[in-house]
Amino acid sequence: MPDPKNSNESDPIAALLTRPSEASLNQLRTFMAFDYGLSRMGVAIGQTVTKTATPQSPLKAKDGQPKWDEIAKLIEQWQPDAFVVGLPLNMDGSLSDMAQRAIKFAKRLHGRFGKPYFLCDERLSSREAKEQVMAEQGYTNFGKVSVDGLAAQLILETFFSQLP
Repeated sequence: MPDPKNSNESDPIAALLTRPSEASLNQLRTFMAFDYGLSRMGVAIGQTVTKTATPQSPLKAKDGQPKWDEIAKLIEQWQPDAFVVGLPLNMDGSLSDMAQRAIKFAKRLHGRFGKPYFLCDERLSSREAKEQVMAEQGYTNFGKVSVDGLAAQLILETFFSQLP
């Protein structure tokens, strides 16, 4: 959850993109990241010790609504200390409609599971994931080959790179 002490009041977008304090990182070690989408959501698990993340199988969603029981199972399995949700800003840095929905999703995660959340600028993460899959595996049919988990991994590793 964004920390008002770390926010920049003159820039509302910067205020959304806060990071945990160094002191709180002692309690926040394992993170679960989401690449929010309307029909699928990418998921990755990572830890601050190695600052690496591992993609998981994507979750199906219907008009941006996930199957909350599937998320609950992942949380039970991985026991994350906090969530990171990718924030799909417009290229000019303004909030897109999808960014508004991603923020709402992050708030619902916090409300349902009582864990803090952080937002991470994810502009071009899906594109980067697709380019990586094309370069490594030659796939171009992303309807069949999901890049959502890889996008969530990139989001989480970007978040980790911004930590103290």
